[in-house]
Amino acid sequence: MADASLIAAAVEARLKAYAPYSRFLVGAAVKDERGKVHAGCNVENAAYPEGTCAEAGAVAAMIMGGGRKITEAAVIGAGDALVTPCGGCRQKLREFGAPDLVIHVCDEKGKIRRSFTLAELLPESFGPENLSA
Repeated sequence: MADASLIAAAVEARLKAYAPYSRFLVGAAVKDERGKVHAGCNVENAAYPEGTCAEAGAVAAMIMGGGRKITEAAVIGAGDALVTPCGGCRQKLREFGAPDLVIHVCDEKGKIRRSFTLAELLPESFGPENLSA
């Protein structure tokens, strides 16, 4: 079962997104190893490749808050298609989450449309343990 505070934080974050070009608002939240929830939203930029994703913002907030491990995540977006993390954000989540990390993909109201493990979204991933001797 998903943590209701995690979903609520992602819903609230989505409403704060800065998306004047695409008008596509995304919110994300991650729960760290202490149970603390950290949220982020997408932030667009007129120089398109310089924007940031909601998941990246949530991860950065977690690091600033002292967390180092993601235990659960949620992504909120509108539309008919599932709003799953992009490839780069899947790798960012992998840096701090294990392959069994559950990521809830929700509609704009916070209703879970589908839950994935990180291994499903990023199979055979490369993580910190690959660099261990």
